[in-house]
Amino acid sequence: MGATAAPLEIVVRVHAFPPEYNAGGEQMLVNMLRPLVERGHDVSVWLSRHSDATEVYEYRGIRVVPSQARLDFPSALRRADVVLSHFECVPATASLARSYGTPLVVVCHNTHRSTFREIAVGGTALAVYNSEWMRVEAELFFAEYPASVRPGSELVVRPPVFAAEYAVTVPGDRITLVNCNPDKGGHILEQLARRMPDTKFLAVAGAYGWQILPELPNVEILEHVRGEDMREKVYARTRVLLMPSSYESWGLTAVEAFASGLPVVAHPTPGLCEALGEGGIFVDRNDLAGYEAVLRKLDTEAEYQQAAERARARSAELDPTADLAAWCAAVESLARR
Repeated sequence: MGATAAPLEIVVRVHAFPPEYNAGGEQMLVNMLRPLVERGHDVSVWLSRHSDATEVYEYRGIRVVPSQARLDFPSALRRADVVLSHFECVPATASLARSYGTPLVVVCHNTHRSTFREIAVGGTALAVYNSEWMRVEAELFFAEYPASVRPGSELVVRPPVFAAEYAVTVPGDRITLVNCNPDKGGHILEQLARRMPDTKFLAVAGAYGWQILPELPNVEILEHVRGEDMREKVYARTRVLLMPSSYESWGLTAVEAFASGLPVVAHPTPGLCEALGEGGIFVDRNDLAGYEAVLRKLDTEAEYQQAAERARARSAELDPTADLAAWCAAVESLARR
Protein backbone atom coordinates (compact mmCIF):
# COMPACT_ATOMS: atom_id res chain seq x y z
CA MET A 1 0.00 0.00 0.00
CA GLY A 2 3.03 2.26 -0.32
CA ALA A 3 5.27 3.88 2.24
CA THR A 4 4.76 7.00 4.33
CA ALA A 5 7.38 9.72 4.75
CA ALA A 6 7.10 9.71 8.54
CA PRO A 7 7.15 6.21 10.06
CA LEU A 8 5.15 5.94 13.27
CA GLU A 9 5.62 3.84 16.37
CA ILE A 10 2.31 2.03 16.77
CA VAL A 11 1.80 0.01 19.95
CA VAL A 12 -1.01 -2.54 20.16
CA ARG A 13 -2.32 -4.00 23.43
CA VAL A 14 -4.42 -7.16 23.15
CA HIS A 15 -5.03 -10.29 25.20
CA ALA A 16 -3.92 -12.85 22.59
CA PHE A 17 -2.65 -13.11 19.03
CA PRO A 18 -1.85 -15.66 16.31
CA PRO A 19 -0.41 -18.11 15.70
CA GLU A 20 -1.38 -19.46 19.11
CA TYR A 21 -4.81 -17.83 19.22
CA ASN A 22 -6.88 -17.60 16.04
CA ALA A 23 -10.36 -16.09 16.27
CA GLY A 24 -12.17 -13.64 14.03
CA GLY A 25 -11.19 -10.53 15.97
CA GLU A 26 -7.54 -11.48 15.94
CA GLN A 27 -7.54 -12.29 12.23
CA MET A 28 -9.20 -8.96 11.49
CA LEU A 29 -6.54 -7.17 13.52
CA VAL A 30 -3.69 -8.99 11.76
CA ASN A 31 -4.99 -7.92 8.37
CA MET A 32 -5.39 -4.33 9.55
CA LEU A 33 -1.85 -4.18 10.91
CA ARG A 34 -0.17 -5.72 7.86
CA PRO A 35 -0.71 -2.66 5.61
CA LEU A 36 0.61 -0.38 8.36
CA VAL A 37 3.81 -2.45 8.42
CA GLU A 38 3.95 -2.32 4.62
CA ARG A 39 3.82 1.48 4.81
CA GLY A 40 6.95 1.46 6.95
CA HIS A 41 5.46 1.90 10.41
CA ASP A 42 6.94 0.18 13.48
CA VAL A 43 4.09 -1.98 14.77
CA SER A 44 4.43 -4.00 17.98
CA VAL A 45 1.74 -6.12 19.61
CA TRP A 46 1.93 -6.58 23.39
CA LEU A 47 0.01 -9.51 24.90
CA SER A 48 -1.66 -9.32 28.30
CA ARG A 49 -2.51 -13.00 28.82
CA HIS A 50 -0.18 -15.90 29.54
CA SER A 51 0.77 -17.82 26.40
CA ASP A 52 3.21 -20.55 25.41
CA ALA A 53 5.60 -18.04 23.84
CA THR A 54 8.30 -16.61 26.10
CA GLU A 55 10.34 -14.60 23.58
CA VAL A 56 9.49 -11.80 21.19
CA TYR A 57 8.48 -13.24 17.81
CA GLU A 58 7.36 -12.02 14.41
CA TYR A 59 4.07 -12.91 12.76
CA ARG A 60 3.43 -11.74 9.19
CA GLY A 61 5.86 -8.88 9.66
CA ILE A 62 4.35 -7.82 12.99
CA ARG A 63 6.51 -7.92 16.13
CA VAL A 64 4.70 -9.67 18.99
CA VAL A 65 5.74 -9.33 22.64
CA PRO A 66 4.36 -12.11 24.93
CA SER A 67 3.60 -11.26 28.55
CA GLN A 68 6.26 -13.79 29.65
CA ALA A 69 8.94 -11.77 27.87
CA ARG A 70 8.65 -9.43 30.88
CA LEU A 71 9.28 -6.29 28.86
CA ASP A 72 7.94 -2.89 29.89
CA PHE A 73 4.63 -2.18 28.16
CA PRO A 74 3.94 1.20 29.85
CA SER A 75 7.30 2.52 28.63
CA ALA A 76 6.51 1.33 25.11
CA LEU A 77 3.15 3.08 25.25
CA ARG A 78 4.78 6.27 26.51
CA ARG A 79 7.02 6.32 23.42
CA ALA A 80 4.24 5.45 20.98
CA ASP A 81 2.75 7.81 18.44
CA VAL A 82 -0.50 5.82 18.45
CA VAL A 83 -1.83 3.03 20.68
CA LEU A 84 -4.49 0.51 19.65
CA SER A 85 -6.56 -1.98 21.64
CA HIS A 86 -9.66 -4.17 21.57
CA PHE A 87 -11.81 -6.43 23.75
CA GLU A 88 -10.81 -6.81 27.41
CA CYS A 89 -7.65 -4.72 27.16
CA VAL A 90 -9.43 -1.46 26.31
CA PRO A 91 -10.10 -0.07 29.84
CA ALA A 92 -6.54 -0.37 31.16
CA THR A 93 -4.99 0.70 27.86
CA ALA A 94 -7.29 3.72 27.66
CA SER A 95 -6.27 4.78 31.16
CA LEU A 96 -2.57 4.65 30.29
CA ALA A 97 -3.13 6.41 26.97
CA ARG A 98 -4.93 9.27 28.70
CA SER A 99 -2.12 9.56 31.25
CA TYR A 100 0.53 9.86 28.53
CA GLY A 101 -1.54 11.85 26.06
CA THR A 102 -1.21 9.14 23.41
CA PRO A 103 -3.97 8.90 20.76
CA LEU A 104 -6.04 5.76 21.36
CA VAL A 105 -7.65 3.63 18.65
CA VAL A 106 -10.30 1.10 19.71
CA VAL A 107 -11.36 -1.64 17.30
CA CYS A 108 -14.90 -2.81 18.08
CA HIS A 109 -15.88 -6.36 17.18
CA ASN A 110 -19.41 -6.54 18.59
CA THR A 111 -22.41 -4.40 19.51
CA HIS A 112 -22.55 -5.26 23.20
CA ARG A 113 -23.19 -2.23 25.39
CA SER A 114 -20.00 -2.94 27.32
CA THR A 115 -18.00 -2.45 24.11
CA PHE A 116 -19.44 1.00 23.52
CA ARG A 117 -19.31 1.88 27.21
CA GLU A 118 -15.56 1.31 27.28
CA ILE A 119 -15.03 3.92 24.56
CA ALA A 120 -17.50 6.31 26.19
CA VAL A 121 -15.15 7.16 29.07
CA GLY A 122 -13.59 9.82 26.87
CA GLY A 123 -10.21 10.01 25.21
CA THR A 124 -10.80 7.58 22.34
CA ALA A 125 -9.32 9.30 19.30
CA LEU A 126 -10.66 6.79 16.77
CA ALA A 127 -13.31 4.08 17.04
CA VAL A 128 -13.33 1.44 14.32
CA TYR A 129 -16.56 -0.46 13.62
CA ASN A 130 -16.58 -3.65 11.58
CA SER A 131 -19.88 -3.00 9.79
CA GLU A 132 -22.44 -0.33 9.01
CA TRP A 133 -24.96 -1.90 11.34
CA MET A 134 -22.43 -1.64 14.19
CA ARG A 135 -21.90 2.03 13.34
CA VAL A 136 -25.67 2.60 13.59
CA GLU A 137 -25.81 0.73 16.92
CA ALA A 138 -22.97 2.91 18.22
CA GLU A 139 -24.83 6.03 17.10
CA LEU A 140 -27.89 4.94 19.07
CA PHE A 141 -25.74 4.23 22.13
CA PHE A 142 -23.92 7.56 22.07
CA ALA A 143 -27.17 9.47 21.59
CA GLU A 144 -27.72 8.95 25.32
CA TYR A 145 -24.40 10.57 26.29
CA PRO A 146 -22.80 14.02 26.09
CA ALA A 147 -20.87 14.75 22.91
CA SER A 148 -17.69 15.03 24.99
CA VAL A 149 -17.49 11.25 25.50
CA ARG A 150 -17.89 10.33 21.85
CA PRO A 151 -14.81 9.13 19.96
CA GLY A 152 -12.91 11.88 18.23
CA SER A 153 -13.56 10.15 14.91
CA GLU A 154 -15.20 6.97 13.68
CA LEU A 155 -14.50 4.64 10.77
CA VAL A 156 -16.05 1.49 9.33
CA VAL A 157 -13.46 -1.11 8.32
CA ARG A 158 -15.01 -4.37 7.21
CA PRO A 159 -12.84 -7.27 8.41
CA PRO A 160 -10.29 -7.49 5.59
CA VAL A 161 -9.97 -10.70 3.63
CA PHE A 162 -7.24 -10.96 0.99
CA ALA A 163 -9.11 -13.32 -1.32
CA ALA A 164 -6.02 -14.70 -3.06
CA GLU A 165 -4.77 -16.07 0.27
CA TYR A 166 -7.90 -18.20 0.75
CA ALA A 167 -9.08 -19.11 -2.76
CA VAL A 168 -9.05 -22.72 -3.92
CA THR A 169 -9.82 -23.76 -7.50
CA VAL A 170 -11.76 -26.97 -6.81
CA PRO A 171 -14.25 -27.32 -3.93
CA GLY A 172 -14.01 -30.20 -1.51
CA ASP A 173 -16.72 -32.65 -0.49
CA ARG A 174 -17.47 -31.61 3.10
CA ILE A 175 -20.17 -29.59 4.84
CA THR A 176 -18.05 -27.55 7.26
CA LEU A 177 -18.56 -25.68 10.51
CA VAL A 178 -15.69 -23.65 11.97
CA ASN A 179 -15.72 -23.19 15.76
CA CYS A 180 -18.19 -25.77 17.01
CA ASN A 181 -19.33 -24.12 20.23
CA PRO A 182 -23.08 -23.91 20.93
CA ASP A 183 -23.41 -20.25 19.93
CA LYS A 184 -21.82 -21.01 16.56
CA GLY A 185 -24.07 -24.03 16.02
CA GLY A 186 -22.03 -27.08 16.99
CA HIS A 187 -25.21 -28.90 17.98
CA ILE A 188 -26.76 -28.06 14.61
CA LEU A 189 -23.89 -29.69 12.75
CA GLU A 190 -24.30 -32.78 14.93
CA GLN A 191 -28.04 -33.00 14.26
CA LEU A 192 -27.56 -32.50 10.53
CA ALA A 193 -24.89 -35.20 10.46
CA ARG A 194 -27.32 -37.62 12.12
CA ARG A 195 -30.10 -36.71 9.66
CA MET A 196 -27.77 -36.98 6.64
CA PRO A 197 -25.60 -40.08 7.30
CA ASP A 198 -24.45 -40.30 3.67
CA THR A 199 -23.11 -36.72 3.67
CA LYS A 200 -19.58 -35.90 4.81
CA PHE A 201 -19.13 -33.20 7.44
CA LEU A 202 -16.06 -31.38 8.77
CA ALA A 203 -16.07 -30.04 12.35
CA VAL A 204 -13.25 -27.56 12.99
CA ALA A 205 -12.51 -26.82 16.64
CA GLY A 206 -12.50 -23.13 17.53
CA ALA A 207 -10.31 -20.94 19.68
CA TYR A 208 -12.79 -20.53 22.51
CA GLY A 209 -15.91 -21.99 24.10
CA TRP A 210 -17.06 -25.55 24.73
CA GLN A 211 -16.69 -27.44 21.46
CA ILE A 212 -19.35 -29.90 20.28
CA LEU A 213 -17.34 -32.37 18.21
CA PRO A 214 -19.58 -35.35 17.39
CA GLU A 215 -17.97 -38.76 17.09
CA LEU A 216 -19.94 -39.93 14.09
CA PRO A 217 -18.71 -41.95 11.10
CA ASN A 218 -19.55 -39.14 8.64
CA VAL A 219 -17.94 -36.35 10.70
CA GLU A 220 -14.23 -35.59 10.55
CA ILE A 221 -12.86 -33.49 13.40
CA LEU A 222 -10.04 -31.01 12.93
CA GLU A 223 -8.26 -29.44 15.86
CA HIS A 224 -7.80 -25.67 16.02
CA VAL A 225 -6.40 -24.42 12.68
CA ARG A 226 -4.10 -21.42 12.24
CA GLY A 227 -5.35 -18.64 10.02
CA GLU A 228 -2.61 -19.12 7.44
CA ASP A 229 -3.52 -22.83 7.17
CA MET A 230 -7.26 -22.38 6.61
CA ARG A 231 -7.06 -22.55 2.82
CA GLU A 232 -5.34 -25.94 2.63
CA LYS A 233 -6.76 -27.59 5.74
CA VAL A 234 -10.34 -26.29 5.65
CA TYR A 235 -11.52 -24.50 2.49
CA ALA A 236 -9.84 -26.94 0.07
CA ARG A 237 -11.91 -29.70 1.69
CA THR A 238 -15.19 -27.78 1.94
CA ARG A 239 -18.15 -27.85 -0.42
CA VAL A 240 -20.55 -25.77 1.71
CA LEU A 241 -19.87 -23.71 4.83
CA LEU A 242 -22.38 -23.58 7.69
CA MET A 243 -22.75 -20.47 9.86
CA PRO A 244 -25.85 -21.02 12.03
CA SER A 245 -24.52 -18.60 14.66
CA SER A 246 -26.81 -17.03 17.24
CA TYR A 247 -24.73 -13.82 16.98
CA GLU A 248 -22.23 -12.56 14.43
CA SER A 249 -21.28 -8.91 14.08
CA TRP A 250 -19.85 -9.69 10.64
CA GLY A 251 -18.80 -13.16 9.41
CA LEU A 252 -15.11 -13.37 8.57
CA THR A 253 -15.12 -17.12 7.92
CA ALA A 254 -17.97 -16.74 5.45
CA VAL A 255 -16.11 -14.05 3.50
CA GLU A 256 -13.01 -16.26 3.43
CA ALA A 257 -15.13 -19.09 2.00
CA PHE A 258 -16.60 -16.75 -0.62
CA ALA A 259 -13.08 -16.25 -2.02
CA SER A 260 -13.37 -19.81 -3.38
CA GLY A 261 -17.00 -19.48 -4.40
CA LEU A 262 -18.08 -21.77 -1.57
CA PRO A 263 -21.79 -21.37 -0.74
CA VAL A 264 -22.51 -20.29 2.83
CA VAL A 265 -25.73 -21.25 4.64
CA ALA A 266 -26.19 -18.93 7.60
CA HIS A 267 -28.56 -17.73 10.29
CA PRO A 268 -29.68 -14.19 9.36
CA THR A 269 -27.97 -12.13 12.05
CA PRO A 270 -27.65 -8.43 11.12
CA GLY A 271 -23.90 -8.82 10.72
CA LEU A 272 -24.13 -11.90 8.50
CA CYS A 273 -26.84 -10.30 6.37
CA GLU A 274 -24.58 -7.30 5.75
CA ALA A 275 -21.45 -9.39 5.19
CA LEU A 276 -22.94 -12.01 2.89
CA GLY A 277 -25.37 -9.76 1.04
CA GLU A 278 -26.88 -11.42 -2.03
CA GLY A 279 -24.19 -14.10 -1.86
CA GLY A 280 -25.59 -15.73 1.28
CA ILE A 281 -28.24 -18.40 1.77
CA PHE A 282 -30.15 -17.67 4.96
CA VAL A 283 -32.02 -20.16 7.15
CA ASP A 284 -33.12 -19.64 10.75
CA ARG A 285 -30.88 -21.63 13.08
CA ASN A 286 -33.92 -23.27 14.68
CA ASP A 287 -35.14 -24.62 11.32
CA LEU A 288 -33.17 -27.85 11.09
CA ALA A 289 -35.36 -29.17 8.28
CA GLY A 290 -34.70 -25.96 6.37
CA TYR A 291 -30.94 -26.46 6.65
CA GLU A 292 -31.24 -30.03 5.45
CA ALA A 293 -33.42 -29.00 2.51
CA VAL A 294 -30.94 -26.33 1.40
CA LEU A 295 -27.97 -28.69 1.68
CA ARG A 296 -29.74 -31.33 -0.39
CA LYS A 297 -30.70 -28.72 -2.98
CA LEU A 298 -27.04 -27.70 -3.24
CA ASP A 299 -26.24 -31.30 -4.19
CA THR A 300 -27.58 -30.49 -7.67
CA GLU A 301 -24.90 -29.03 -9.93
CA ALA A 302 -27.04 -26.20 -11.33
CA GLU A 303 -28.05 -24.94 -7.88
CA TYR A 304 -24.50 -25.23 -6.61
CA GLN A 305 -23.01 -23.28 -9.52
CA GLN A 306 -25.53 -20.46 -9.12
CA ALA A 307 -24.71 -20.19 -5.42
CA ALA A 308 -20.98 -20.32 -6.18
CA GLU A 309 -21.25 -17.49 -8.71
CA ARG A 310 -23.09 -15.30 -6.19
CA ALA A 311 -20.43 -16.06 -3.58
CA ARG A 312 -17.58 -15.07 -5.91
CA ALA A 313 -19.37 -11.88 -6.89
CA ARG A 314 -19.80 -10.90 -3.25
CA SER A 315 -16.14 -11.68 -2.58
CA ALA A 316 -15.16 -9.22 -5.30
CA GLU A 317 -17.45 -6.57 -3.81
CA LEU A 318 -15.69 -6.96 -0.46
CA ASP A 319 -12.21 -6.20 -1.79
CA PRO A 320 -10.54 -4.51 1.23
CA THR A 321 -8.32 -2.07 -0.67
CA ALA A 322 -10.42 1.06 -0.13
CA ASP A 323 -11.19 0.24 3.52
CA LEU A 324 -7.52 -0.33 4.31
CA ALA A 325 -6.42 2.85 2.57
CA ALA A 326 -8.91 4.83 4.67
CA TRP A 327 -7.74 2.97 7.78
CA CYS A 328 -4.05 3.74 7.22
CA ALA A 329 -4.84 7.39 6.50
CA ALA A 330 -6.92 7.66 9.69
CA VAL A 331 -4.15 6.20 11.87
CA GLU A 332 -1.49 8.40 10.30
CA SER A 333 -3.63 11.49 10.78
CA LEU A 334 -3.83 10.88 14.54
CA ALA A 335 -0.08 11.34 14.94
CA ARG A 336 -0.18 14.63 13.05
CA ARG A 337 -2.75 16.26 15.31
